[in-house]
Amino acid sequence: MYSDKEIVEGCRRNDLKMQQALYDRFAGRMFVVCLRYASGQLEAEDILQEAFIKVYRKIDTYREESSLAHWLKRVVVNTALNHQRSRLYMYPMVDVESLHDLSDQESILSDYTFQELLELIRELPAGCRVIFNLFAIEGYGHKEIAELLGISEGTSKSQYARARKLLQEQLAETEKRVYGRRIR
Repeated sequence: MYSDKEIVEGCRRNDLKMQQALYDRFAGRMFVVCLRYASGQLEAEDILQEAFIKVYRKIDTYREESSLAHWLKRVVVNTALNHQRSRLYMYPMVDVESLHDLSDQESILSDYTFQELLELIRELPAGCRVIFNLFAIEGYGHKEIAELLGISEGTSKSQYARARKLLQEQLAETEKRVYGRRIR
């Protein structure tokens, strides 16, 4: 097994064996990231392929200031954002204060598998889905998200709040359908 440093050096030399080693090591983890931004598996595969092409072309920009996995994830997220940017539809601003909190449902979330939660997230409208992923999963702040997407910080906050509200509604509907009970 090759070290990250050996793989990077090989990729910089356009060594196909090292490019394959890079792909084999990280494609699975990065595909999960793509799935969170894509509307389906085929779209996620396209994003992943495009991201790895960028990685191979821009491997010289990797400066080892962060882990290789972290650098790759940023490339994948940026590729996913670029892929979605032309299709993002931002809903009008909503009053963030008036939306219900999901904190009451934290114990209910543990009843779901990762795949089930991923499906719920993928059902969100594109704008909400992207912002939910960036904020709740990737850990970006609303100011960073606003800069990345060219939107206002308030729009980022409102889209995140809308995503949470929609997820809450999806969870309530699922609970009602599956267990015959209603989430408060």
